[in-house]
Amino acid sequence: MILIGQYDSSFTRRVGIALRLYGIPFEHRPWSIFGDPDKIRQFSPLTQVPTLVLDDGTALVESHMMLDYIDSLVPAEARLFPVAEPARHRALRIAALATGMGGKSAALFYEVKLHAQVSQFWVDRCRAQVFDSLALLDRERAARPGDFWFGDRIGHADIAVATVLRHMGESHPGLFSLDDYPALRRHAAFHEALPVFQEISQPFIPPA
Repeated sequence: MILIGQYDSSFTRRVGIALRLYGIPFEHRPWSIFGDPDKIRQFSPLTQVPTLVLDDGTALVESHMMLDYIDSLVPAEARLFPVAEPARHRALRIAALATGMGGKSAALFYEVKLHAQVSQFWVDRCRAQVFDSLALLDRERAARPGDFWFGDRIGHADIAVATVLRHMGESHPGLFSLDDYPALRRHAAFHEALPVFQEISQPFIPPA
């Protein structure tokens, strides 16, 4: 398996962390959509990261699809999303809120950094979506005081939240302070200290 994308992307990073936690071997190619589009296009016409190239050459796009696939490679009891309801949709919801927030953060970054004519309407909308999501996630995390959001071991929801918080903090310095979201601050600090988060990690590199 080949995982394409830099680890400053929370979407790429969450896949790399899951692969490592599962003990699934993979090759990492830290290609950028700005610096290496032709290399990525060989595998995906969308030219986006992450892209996960399977051993048979099939290229998967969209991080949730990749996690769904690699979850199928391990026993049900070892999967990082619960198998049974209602635990499954509850964990999926938190992961989706986190990745959706990450997507809005990325849209805000591109609007401000890459567009000569910035839409203040779009900036305000993205900022509101990010702040509303932060507040909701902080409230819900505060209601679950353990090390992990659900149960007694790490899951995809934990990884999604922590990786998105890291990316947002580095790509938008000054946009928000985790001191205002103490439950999320504790969550991020705990997970970023784990060895797998230390290994699958890269400081944010702004597009040239």
